[in-house]
Amino acid sequence: MKAYWIAHVEVTDPETYAKYAVIATEAITAHGGVFLARSGRHRQLEGTDRARNVVAVFPSFEAACACYDSPRYQEAVAFAKLSSKRDLVVVEALE
Repeated sequence: MKAYWIAHVEVTDPETYAKYAVIATEAITAHGGVFLARSGRHRQLEGTDRARNVVAVFPSFEAACACYDSPRYQEAVAFAKLSSKRDLVVVEALE
């Protein structure tokens, strides 16, 4: 079954976050991930509003988790931690 990464992000340092985005995109693509949404128009209905909302689909839950755990994505995470406040969850799709 497919799986989704869902991220809600507040960027605090755009220059450093751009470094995250380049490396993260490489890692996500290498693990079969495809972006479905990336900072498009949104309406916050409940919870904390963050201007950057990202959804990526992966071939499987395992692929999504392997991407996050990969050395390349962890390299990107180091930049994300310096430049943003974010929540990221992996959700397995229904059959």
